[in-house]
Parts: sequence; C-alpha cells; structure tokens
Amino acid sequence: MMREPRIYAVAIGAMVVSSLFLYLMPLVPQVIIDGVLLPSEGGPTEFEDFLLSLMGGVDFLRGNLWWPAVLILLLSAAAGLFAYFRGVYAAKATERIIQRMRNDLYRRLQRVPLNFIDRSETGDLIQRCTSDVDTVRIFLSAQVVEMGRAVAMLIVPLPIMLLVSPLMTLASVVLLPFIVLFAVFYFKRIRSTFLRVDEAEADLTSKIQENVMGIRVVRAFAQQAQETGSFDHRNATHRDLDNKLYRVLAWFWSTSDLMCMAQKLIVLGVGLWLLFTSQLEAGAFFFFLTAVGMFVWPIRQMGRILAELGKAQVALGRIQYVLGQSEETDGESGLVLDAASLSGSIVFRNVTFSHAESAPVLLDVSFEIPGGSTIALVGPSGCGKSTIINLLMRFYQPDEGKIHLDGIDLSSIDRTSLRSNLSVVLQEPFLYSRSLLDNLAMGRSSAGEVEIVEAASIAAIHDSIMGFDDGYSTVVGERGMTLSGGQRQRMSIARALLRDPAVLVLDDALSAVDTNTERAILSALQQRHHRHTTIIVAHRLTTVMQADEIFVLDKGRIIDRGSHHELLKREGLYQRLWEIQHEGMDAITELGGGDLS
Repeated sequence: MMREPRIYAVAIGAMVVSSLFLYLMPLVPQVIIDGVLLPSEGGPTEFEDFLLSLMGGVDFLRGNLWWPAVLILLLSAAAGLFAYFRGVYAAKATERIIQRMRNDLYRRLQRVPLNFIDRSETGDLIQRCTSDVDTVRIFLSAQVVEMGRAVAMLIVPLPIMLLVSPLMTLASVVLLPFIVLFAVFYFKRIRSTFLRVDEAEADLTSKIQENVMGIRVVRAFAQQAQETGSFDHRNATHRDLDNKLYRVLAWFWSTSDLMCMAQKLIVLGVGLWLLFTSQLEAGAFFFFLTAVGMFVWPIRQMGRILAELGKAQVALGRIQYVLGQSEETDGESGLVLDAASLSGSIVFRNVTFSHAESAPVLLDVSFEIPGGSTIALVGPSGCGKSTIINLLMRFYQPDEGKIHLDGIDLSSIDRTSLRSNLSVVLQEPFLYSRSLLDNLAMGRSSAGEVEIVEAASIAAIHDSIMGFDDGYSTVVGERGMTLSGGQRQRMSIARALLRDPAVLVLDDALSAVDTNTERAILSALQQRHHRHTTIIVAHRLTTVMQADEIFVLDKGRIIDRGSHHELLKREGLYQRLWEIQHEGMDAITELGGGDLS
C-alpha cells in the first residue's frame, strides 16, 4: 500500500504530465503558422521540422488543416485526464493524513493529564480539533499540489521556449525572481496576522460553547444582554482582525497583478520588436504570448500558496501543541491489579497537593480505610473532599506523600487497571445522548438484563425508567438534560454499581434526590455492606449517618474523625454542621405544617 509521500509524488507527476500537454497545445498553431501557412524564406527550423513530421508532414497538413484542431482537442483531453488523476491522488493522500491527525488528536485528548484540560478552554480545544485541522486539510489537498503545478508550469516550457527563441525566453522570465521575492516578503508579513485571526476565532468559539453550556444560568439571571454584549465585543475584534488581513491580501494581489502585467508587457514589447526586425516569426510570437500567460499566473499564485502555508503553519502549530502534551500513561511498568483478590483497603500517608502555584488544597493528610468498610468525607466547600477522590483516581499526582491500595503504591499501578476497579459517581453526573441502556452499559458492557435491573433498582431509578414509553431504550438528550437532576444522579449510581467495583465512590451523588429516595438508596447500599469499600462525600449529613467512620475536613486537613454518634458528642465542626442542618429541617417542617394562606 502506498504511503502518503508516494501518493503525493504520483499526484505531482500527473500534474507535470498535464502541464506538458497544456504547453504542447500552443505549439501546434505555432508550427502550423510558421511552417505551413506563413513559412519563412529560410524554411522551418529543425525543431519546427521535427514537430511537423510528427503531425504528418507539411504536404499532409496543407491538405488537412482540420487535423491540428483534432490534435489540440486530444492534447486538451489528455491534460484534463492527468489533472483528474492529480486531484484524485492528492485528495487520497490528504484524507489519509487528516484522518490520522484527527485520530491522534482525539486519542491524545483522552490521555492528557487532567490539569491540561483544566487550564484549557473547551472552545479552543474544539477549534484546534476542527477548524485548525480543516485549514491543514485545505492546504494539503489544494496548495501542496498547486506548488508542484506552479513549478511545473515554469520548468516544463523552458526547454521548448529556449529551442524557439533564447532572447524571448529571457524576456519571458525577467520579472519572475522579483515576483517570487515579493511573495516571500508577503508571506513573512502575513503569518503573524493569520495567528491573531485564528486565536480570535478560537476565543469566539469558546464564548459560544460556554454560553450554550450555561444557557440556563444566563436566562435564570436575565444576563442575555450582558452575554450578547460580551459576544459582540469578541466578534468585533475578530472582524477587525479579518479586515486587517484582507487589507494585506488586497495590497498583495494588486501589487502582484501589476508585476505580472508588467511581465506580459515586456514579452509583448520585445516580441513586437523582434517581429518587426524579422528576428521572430508570427507563430513563435503567438506561442510566447500564450506560454507567458500560462505560467505567470501560477507563479503569481505562489503568493497565495505562501499565505496559505502561513495559515497552515499556524494551524499545525496549534495542533502540535495538543499532540505535544505528555500522556497520562504508565508504560510497561504499570502494575495490573487482580480484581478477584482486591479487598479495597486504602491508605493515605502525609499527602499534600496543590493546583499549580496555588495554596495547598490538601496538607499532610493521613488516614486508613479498611477493605469493605463505608467511610464518609464531610466538611465545608473547598476543604479538599473531592481532591481526595481525584487523587485516588490518579487524575492528579500528590505533591508529597503516598497513597496505597491494598498495600500497593498507587503510582505503580496501571491507571486503566486502577480505574477499572473503582467506580465513581461524580458531583456533576454526565450522561451521553444515547439510550438509558447504553448509558448504564458503560459501567460494564457485558452485564446482562438481570444485573442491569438489579443495579437500577438499588439506585431507585428502575421504576422511573419503566415509566418512560420506551423504557430502557429511551434516548436522553445531550448530557442527559431531558432527565431531572435526581434521575441523572441515580442513573450514574446505577452505572457505577453495575461494575461491582472494589471501591465505590459517591461524590455528593445524592444531593439532587429527595430524602425518601436517599433513604432507599442508602438502605440498599447498606445491604451490600462489606461487598466493596464505599466512600461517601456529602454536604447533607443525613447521607453519612450510617458510615462506619466519618472524616471531617477543613482547610485541607482532617480535623476530626469518628462515627456519627461519636462526632455528635464532641464539640466541633461536625456538631455545628448537624445543628445548622437540623434547625433548617425543623424550620422547613414548621413552614410546611403552618397556614401559609
């Protein structure tokens, strides 16, 4: 199977052959005029005589002047055929390269560390994977072969032109070096402009993506006018940069047009002088006028090609930025866990972690979780609860300290193997725009119907699913937005349970369900006690009452620990949180029972 460079070589070869046929076309009328219709006193040159003999000879052509017209049609058809081959092979090579580039980008985004995703704008990443890739595709499919065409259109006729008239050949190319140098100068100037336009477009894409994702918040706070104004500002910036780019383009095209016309005028002037002094024949004059018209415009197009090259280089640089990110892989050294033998015991030893240059989110945290137990993490927002989960999943690496699973250093475990033995229901449940069954099967694709129904029943979502017209075949909207917040959370719990993991993590996973549903889910999970280690992260303390042990966090440290009853007996943060929530529940109960009319 041919690789892309070979396919491009075939495409450029086809272009060279097509160019040759194109230049042979004006040679036919040239030799007919100078050798048959208006022969000079000295007779045809050796080159003309050779071409006349190939076409059947002077005598044959005088009696069959239709034959040169047929030859021109045949040459035109041949040129078109090879131009077709050029397009087919160039497209084939380009699409193979672009397919591989898209696949590489997608795979890399699946494997880059999460801190790269955290500091990147989603719209900008989408821009790099779509618009920038398309810019490279357009350049490879059109401009690469056009470069070959421009060179071929100049080189192919030069031997023929020298055989006809060396002086006219010199006159035909005298301004070409200046046209090329001007294009190179233009390319250097245009490249930075393309970069600014591309970045402005990425900024625009990010704004649209962010606004669509948060459209409910925008409308809930009546911020449409402010958001529209912000978009208008970015759109105006993009417009101004585009206008600047087009002004530079217009300056180039007008100047290069003038230089190309000057080149043709030089050929016309020198040709007329040679014609009047009998140093050039009429057919040769016609040939040079035609040939210069054929190659001067492709050479002039080099400016556009170089501009597109600048654009493609900018896009390729943005793509390489993503492809150049390190992958979240463990290589061959990653230990693969034996799921059957895992107890799910977890140990944190003096773990400290911070995001980039910010203050530590966790500071010297140590604890042990026996396998099969249920523990809870509670504390105010930002105290480090979710960070503990992220470190356990190896989404991030601790700055200091060690984390062990079943006595094995987490950093030595293959990430895929680790995560296949952990199931996490995150704070923001995410569902794909697929059927409910497909979403659940992501927990374990080999799960049977009985197992799926069991997991859905434990998560208290089975009855809701059966209430839909299509049951488990119901297709949910993007990110599951056609379901309620509580239904999305319960679907995520069912998906996590379906994996039957060594460690089950519920990261504030019951915040959107009502108290009765919460009680039913916790009761069902309690029946699976000791089947796997369960970590519950919650703000609502009724969720963690049945935990074997509760860790109370504040400002990145564990400040207290114990069972629910033990913590209530001690003065501290847990007791204060319980009192606040208990008083709030009493107040709601009183309001609900009072006369509100």
